[in-house]
Amino acid sequence: MRVVAGKFKGVRLLEFKGEDIRPTSDFAKESLFNILKDKIYGATFLDLFAGTGNMGIEALSRGASEVIFVDKSKKSVELIKKNLEKVKENRVVKTMDSIEFLKSTDKKFDIIFIDPPYKTDLGFMALEVIKKKDLLTKEGLAIFENEDKKEVDGFIKVDERKYGRAVLTFFKKGD
Repeated sequence: MRVVAGKFKGVRLLEFKGEDIRPTSDFAKESLFNILKDKIYGATFLDLFAGTGNMGIEALSRGASEVIFVDKSKKSVELIKKNLEKVKENRVVKTMDSIEFLKSTDKKFDIIFIDPPYKTDLGFMALEVIKKKDLLTKEGLAIFENEDKKEVDGFIKVDERKYGRAVLTFFKKGD
């Protein structure tokens, strides 16, 4: 796993080993950030269920002004911090449940990346809180990574892409 582009291009990030771990592939990540290219510079980016911090670090590399990482696993948070050290960045890393973080914040984000464990309702729960608390900026996007194509009440699906097992669905606020 490496940083694909930007000021940290080519930096190899630390990652977990094992069958249960499913980081976003470099190919899917590169495609996602190519889609976001006009939106990422100067953006506020929230990396929910952050795992290794791979997505948030890519956002920093490409010019996001603020990135917050959230994961309830202490091992994940340790790994995120080590990966941030590799790129010499000091950012907010929260050791807490992603849904609880959303419930506790009033901050608006330009981009919220939601990558919960597959086969759970956590992504839908996150989107419900995002909608209820109005946590996206006017032109903001929530990007939900899962295995299946999704529709979510209260959001407008603006794009959807499949990369192997992963499906990235892009939502903006509904009217």
